[in-house]
Amino acid sequence: MTRSQLRPGLTLVATPIGNAGDITLRALDALREAEVLACEDTRVARRLMDIHGVALGGRPLVAYHDHNAAQALPKLMARLREGARVVFLSDAGTPMIADPGYRLAREAVAEGIPLSATPGPCAAIMALTLSGLPSDRFTFAGFLPTKSTARRGFLAEMAAFPATLILYESPRRLAASLADMATVFGPDREAAVARELTKMFEEVRRDSLGALAEAYAADGAPKGEVVVVVAPPPPPGPVADADIDAALRAALATMTVKDAARAVAATLGIPRKAAYERALALRDD
Repeated sequence: MTRSQLRPGLTLVATPIGNAGDITLRALDALREAEVLACEDTRVARRLMDIHGVALGGRPLVAYHDHNAAQALPKLMARLREGARVVFLSDAGTPMIADPGYRLAREAVAEGIPLSATPGPCAAIMALTLSGLPSDRFTFAGFLPTKSTARRGFLAEMAAFPATLILYESPRRLAASLADMATVFGPDREAAVARELTKMFEEVRRDSLGALAEAYAADGAPKGEVVVVVAPPPPPGPVADADIDAALRAALATMTVKDAARAVAATLGIPRKAAYERALALRDD
């Protein structure tokens, strides 16, 4: 994209996740040339534009977020149908990664309106890059459920997936979520916790899930945005009956028979039916 060449349609603009210097030249061009700017928070957008000397110049700056989408979306779509150059920028990171840009982009695509993007920062990808864990195959799973029972069920579904797992989590729930991961995935599974990415106090802790859970339980909730990266499960191999029983007993201490069987089957690579039948027997004993 060259200056003054932003085409009509919707352009998704990636913004810095902490360090304002990480914005791209293409993103700045798009912000300068847009006829309508949409964003999650107008204050955040104005601050970013002021830092980089991008004047609003009387152009509309429209707040578009989950709470006002019903009112804002039709207005933005009307301008797009008129052939306007509309830019949507997230508060931080790449639009459509855990933000409301998805609905706007989907509506534009459905109506044949041109959609483009200026690539840039993404906390999930940066955390994966810094984790030191396998990056040839990975899954971004978004935010974990807030309640432990639902969270363990969610994790059990992901336990056997042969890829590195990337998750967003609230700092205040981090210790509890790591403890649930250690229970479902096994305490020895490698992981990394990245926080305050690109900022002054950027930190990445790399250790086993069990060790990380203990560390954050002792230290308390960290400050800043948090990304958790979990290594893929080890290749399945022969598992001794004693190891299956030990894993099931540990899981049954905090989980239902169904969830315990599902988690252990995924972690150890054994048939779920066999794990369920053994879990029932252990519970009855």
